[in-house]
Amino acid sequence: MSETQIVLFLLTSLLVIVTPGQDMILVMSRSLAQGSSAGMATAGGISLGLVGHTALAALGLGSILMASATLFLVLKLVGAAYLVYLGVRLLRTRAAALDLLEARPSSLARLFAEGALSNLSNPKVTIFYLAFLPQFVPGDAEHPTLLISGLGVAFSLLTFLVKGLVGYFAGALSAWLRARPRALTGVYRTSGAMMVGMGVKLAFERRA
Repeated sequence: MSETQIVLFLLTSLLVIVTPGQDMILVMSRSLAQGSSAGMATAGGISLGLVGHTALAALGLGSILMASATLFLVLKLVGAAYLVYLGVRLLRTRAAALDLLEARPSSLARLFAEGALSNLSNPKVTIFYLAFLPQFVPGDAEHPTLLISGLGVAFSLLTFLVKGLVGYFAGALSAWLRARPRALTGVYRTSGAMMVGMGVKLAFERRA
């Protein structure tokens, strides 16, 4: 890759990463609810999920996903159901339950796993990788699969840097929110509604 291609890849990747979506909402909701470490753990899980999508794209499984309407539908519905599940959990949170949530917060390992599963269960990400990464692979590349893998890992690391920072700074508000149960309940319900909405949107989306 030339320096121009590298710069273009980085700039394009950053624009994609900062665009609000289900991953960003998930990171922010976890940060606001449990603090910076929770948001960063979730961002780490999301980044691991992207490494998984990189492997799928590099192995050519993304092409199978694009060709198989049934496989795409199954994965899409699994991802949509998981988003709705997370959203409903947030929507059902009441002010009276916040003390229990604070006493028994989700572990960082669980938050990490939720971030990874949320990302991995979205087939649109695999298809995005399959369409996005090859654009930056020169036609005369000796090892295109290796280059695609490297670009995918770089995208994953950029994602963690951006979303990890978002999680860290959003977490600074967590103490203020936990001292105000109504405000925190509002955050939970707003985030929950957005997650449910994104799940429904994913369920009805068609392949590009």
